[in-house]
Amino acid sequence: MKKICLFFAFGIVMLCSGNRASAQYFYDKNYYNTPLIFELGGSVGIMNSLTDIGGTKGFGGKFTKDLNLGNNEFNAGLYFGALYNSSIGVRIEANFGKISGYDSILSNVPMANIARARYNRNLSFRTNITEVALIAELHPLFTFIDWTSKDYDPPRISPYIMGGIAYFKFNPQANLNGRWVNLQPLSTEGQGFAEYPERNPYKLNGISFPVGAGIKYELSPLVNLRAEFIYRPTNTDYLDDVSTNYIDKSLYYNYFTGAKLNNALLLTDRQRGEYLPQTLPGKKRGNVKDKDNFFSFNVKVSINLGREKR
Repeated sequence: MKKICLFFAFGIVMLCSGNRASAQYFYDKNYYNTPLIFELGGSVGIMNSLTDIGGTKGFGGKFTKDLNLGNNEFNAGLYFGALYNSSIGVRIEANFGKISGYDSILSNVPMANIARARYNRNLSFRTNITEVALIAELHPLFTFIDWTSKDYDPPRISPYIMGGIAYFKFNPQANLNGRWVNLQPLSTEGQGFAEYPERNPYKLNGISFPVGAGIKYELSPLVNLRAEFIYRPTNTDYLDDVSTNYIDKSLYYNYFTGAKLNNALLLTDRQRGEYLPQTLPGKKRGNVKDKDNFFSFNVKVSINLGREKR
């Protein structure tokens, strides 16, 4: 992580040290570009996720096949970036959002459909997401076309692709009789129990690798409007607190007492009576083969810093 951060920092330094005497073009007859333009802005949009919970009919699938658009949640953020010759850039941004999911969304799935098992599982979650990301951008219209040789202004619209790395924090919760209960301390899949030595307590932070695409439109020489989609594969399978198999619930009496014991007993298994308690341990609770992912669609507004007046 430190090496990657140093790489992006080096990139910013190189952009900032660019030769300001390089080719420039006039913009809107009143402003002209310098080689390096800074951008400061904010964003609002929606955030959603692909986890073990919820989904659509059939087997759990990838991306749009298993997406519940009704689970879109609000997110917002701030960012600061640098763009060199309008073609390549780096930015750092902070985003704040929420994701959620619930198996009961599958209530209309036919009894014979394989997804009915997820409905009967009856799990749900929500978690806030706090993210800090370093992202690189490539603007093809300005990378492969030399607009300084043209007799007219460059286009105000610029599609781009992006990729980077991000650090995020999360904390899955479930609703129990009107109370939101933190799930990670309850070891709902036996994490930290001697009987399951391979299941360590999961961390409430992770790394993701944002990739996406967007389009930037210059409303004026000083104001930009962006729309972009970012998909984030992560290194955790516990955004929703679900990953592997059910455990023997009687083990909770060896580790917890009081309210924590009661919460663990109720939240590790919320099934609709499909299995008898003695047949439950070892049965599938989640899919350990696929990590959890989340994504966002945002509209961004920013101001340009560095564009000089003619």
